[in-house]
Amino acid sequence: MFSEFLEVFIPIFVAMDAPGIVAIYFSLTEGMKEAERKRVLNHSLITALTISVLFIFVGQAVFRFLGIRVEDFSIAGGILLLVLAISNLVQQGEKTAYTDADLVGVVPLGIPIIAGPATLTITLMLAGTHGLTMVLGALFLNVAIAWAIFTQADRIIKLIGVGGSRAVAKVISVLLAAFAVSMIRNGVMGLLGK
Repeated sequence: MFSEFLEVFIPIFVAMDAPGIVAIYFSLTEGMKEAERKRVLNHSLITALTISVLFIFVGQAVFRFLGIRVEDFSIAGGILLLVLAISNLVQQGEKTAYTDADLVGVVPLGIPIIAGPATLTITLMLAGTHGLTMVLGALFLNVAIAWAIFTQADRIIKLIGVGGSRAVAKVISVLLAAFAVSMIRNGVMGLLGK
């Protein structure tokens, strides 16, 4: 049971990439008052969780309606994740100025940074293979971990620096690429009946 939970938890953790995006959170909330930063944090995590859960339910209904198999989505999702991972690996850090604390938590932090295409794809795919309860549990735990990491953003950035945070993000992107290849392989094997 625990090993199966890890099979669900780890891909969501890698896709959500809270350690890797802590520098983005720090830069988006830099200069805000403490109350504003807390509001941004709450908005971002509530948005990410809500969108992810809704996508799991709506995505499964759409699959059934369109006759899409889990294997089809696994291949398509794997290709998408591979493209995103490669993009993250070659992308240079860009800082964007956001001033509205009420909006920055929802967009861009909640979606698409925390609950981006990788997180949505993985949660939907895993719900089809491991069940809804397991995925929801792993998703809630990952959001709690993200909350713990972001509340300590100042300390983390001081400890490892912005460069260290970006290095962690690159390593996580490599892991995401490996998971993407695994998704494609599993999807192809499933379609071939092996």
